[in-house]
Amino acid sequence: MSDIAEGIGGMIEGALAGRAVEPENGQSGAGTSEPAECANCGALVPGAYCSECGQKLHVHRTLSAIFHDLIHGVLHLDGKFWLTLPLLVFKPGKLTRRYVEGERAKFVSPMAMFLFSVFAMFAVFQMVGISTPTSLNLEETAEAVREQGDQELERLREELEALPADDPERAQREIDLRLLEGIATSENFDFSNDAAFSMEATGVEWIDGGIAKKWSENPTLMLYKLQANGYKFSWLLIPLSLPTLALLFIWRRQFKAYDHAVFVTYSLSFMSLLFVALSLANAAGLAAGWVFVIFALAAPLHIYKHLKYAYDLSRFSVLWRFPGLLISIVFTLLAFLQVLLLIGAF
Repeated sequence: MSDIAEGIGGMIEGALAGRAVEPENGQSGAGTSEPAECANCGALVPGAYCSECGQKLHVHRTLSAIFHDLIHGVLHLDGKFWLTLPLLVFKPGKLTRRYVEGERAKFVSPMAMFLFSVFAMFAVFQMVGISTPTSLNLEETAEAVREQGDQELERLREELEALPADDPERAQREIDLRLLEGIATSENFDFSNDAAFSMEATGVEWIDGGIAKKWSENPTLMLYKLQANGYKFSWLLIPLSLPTLALLFIWRRQFKAYDHAVFVTYSLSFMSLLFVALSLANAAGLAAGWVFVIFALAAPLHIYKHLKYAYDLSRFSVLWRFPGLLISIVFTLLAFLQVLLLIGAF
């Protein structure tokens, strides 16, 4: 129950964060017969909104107005959300291109959509139980692994003894037994040994040593920090993605860093919403295999369409850039993970 409450709270937080960076969609309301003074800036207001600062002339001072603002911020996003979402899902390249070229008032901005989708994703993860374990003991885990290995060794020895000396399967059983004995005696699988627990996140010895020390001392806390910092610093994925994306268009000077930033931000927003939809579908009973198939089809197809129409590319241009973009995604995620490890350890 607490996970569901935390999830709902996270979704509200994300919606309000997105709403905070998103301006109103135009101005509406009937005008007044006489100009009145704006309570915010003091300018004379002939209509329902101040032409100087944009504030409404009529200011609510009721408790119901607080709840209206909350519901409006969480669910409405000023109506632009419902115009932006279909384009983001089915015509992402068109959405990016129109936004870059100046159609801003009718769409949710990339950052507002990103904030909402990321917070919604982690909120849904919390609600459906996708979270870090509450307890993780490396020594207990190692002991369980050793017990399972001993049982497997015993089983192989019994099978080997039961086989006749001339049985052709005996040679294969002996190989399996030697391999398993080698693994069981390897120091790399001794989690109780601090020296065996090493990490090369940055390549800098003293930094990696500090990270490994933190993980060996309290792995549960480090996993929690990794998850919490994952959504707090998810915006770092945007600047981390820009250099590699810019390299793919290094000779297409009409596309600037802003174009790439809008492309990346809307792409991340869609992926977050896709994770939300698939997590809810899995919680409702959709088999994990089908979840994987849908993601494996939807994610590359969306990237392909987004890349093609956002940059107005031919099919050949998309196809040769597509592997490079996938490789850049992998490197970006690895760099992001390194940043999270550093933030969590220091």
